[in-house]
Order: sequence, then structure tokens, then C-alpha cells
Amino acid sequence: MFGVRLRNEDSRPRDWPAIMRQQAESARSPILRDFYARGCVEADRALRDTPLVALDLETTGLDPERHSVVSLGLVPFSLKRIVCRDSVYRVVQPRREPDAESIVVHHITHSEMASAPDIADVLEVLLKALAGKVVVVHYRAIERRFLDAVCRDRLGEGLVFPVIDTMAIEARAHPHRKPGLIGRWMGRKPISLRLAACRERYNLPHYGAHHALTDALATAELFQAQVAHRYAAETKVGTLWL
Repeated sequence: MFGVRLRNEDSRPRDWPAIMRQQAESARSPILRDFYARGCVEADRALRDTPLVALDLETTGLDPERHSVVSLGLVPFSLKRIVCRDSVYRVVQPRREPDAESIVVHHITHSEMASAPDIADVLEVLLKALAGKVVVVHYRAIERRFLDAVCRDRLGEGLVFPVIDTMAIEARAHPHRKPGLIGRWMGRKPISLRLAACRERYNLPHYGAHHALTDALATAELFQAQVAHRYAAETKVGTLWL
């Protein structure tokens, strides 16, 4: 992922079951109606009983108005198990020509993108895989904003869904991650919120970055470790989703 700065938007818990019911009634697109009709678990559901799916998008940049999705990966999981056989990975064709910098980051070539389907052709598969589950991401501004932009462009209406953000969890765990003047003088370094750095703090193995499926798997494992170290399996999902 490109360098990011943690945003403060959507920082308060929402009544997602009610939001999903309202969206199911108002959505015009059949694909979105089906997605919202699956609803989501109630806020008091324990994490151990919550169906989860890790999601990662690789994009040509950070602005959904100017940049495009080039690949997506998702991995269903629970606190105890990762269901690799049901994972999904797709390369998709961007609307705009990616620059050389983005190709260096995600390693998807021009020829791969040129022969890939438009993201509209995989939206139904994607939304069916996400439906009824709580989505887990690392930096929600990417996945939520880009999928909303894609749905607005291809389906004529936006997309909303609950997420648990592993980056936000780490940010709350390290509120003073940037050292002050004295700390810098003493050689203290900022605590990174990047996916690889967060995984390292939990002694998780190193994976190559910027592959959508690998990053989705890495995010699922990170969340499992975060819950094991910082919460409990009985924690209500509504205390973590955004």
C-alpha cells in the first residue's frame, strides 16, 4: 500500500443492522439489494461467533476520484480458522492508465491489466462473498471509499458496509506512537502502523507486501493476533466495527 495517514472519519460505532435494513429497502440495483438483504450480525454478537472476511484492494493511488482498483483479494475467517479454500483473488482492468510508480508497488503489469475483466464483471462475486459478514481491513479509507466509488460509477449508487480496521486497533493501542522532542533526542522512533510492522509486533511471519490476496490473509492473521492479545473472544463485535 502507498504511504497513508490515519484518518479520523467514521470513528464512532454505527448501528449497522439498522443501516443494512434501510439500504435493502432503498437500493435500486439488484446486486446491492441482495447484498444488503443478507444484513449483518447484531452489535452484541461475540467476536468468536461472528463471520468475518478479510479484504484488500490494490489500487493505482489513494484517491478514488483519480485512481482505480487493479486487484482484489478476500479471505473468509473466524478467530480460530482461516478458510483459504473460499478465498477470492481477481486482477481487474483499471479505467485509467496506471503510472510506473504504482506498477512498481503492486507488480501487476500492463499486459495483465489489459487482459483482465472490468471490475463491474466481478462485483457480484465480490459482494456475494462479503454479504452477511463483517469485513476486516487494514486502513478502511481504501477499501470502503474505493468500493463505494466503483459502485457509484458502475451501478449508479454507493455502497456502505461495516468494517473492523486493524490499523485503527493498532492506533488505539499506541496513542503516543510519535515521540516528542525529548524522545527523538533519545533516539526513539515512531511506531509504524503499516501492515508488516503491525504483524511484526505480534511475532507473525513476514509476507511480501502489495499482493491483494496475501495482504488479505495477513490482515486476517493480524486481527486474530490482536484479539488474542488485546481483547477476548467474547468481545462484542459492535465495540470494534466502524
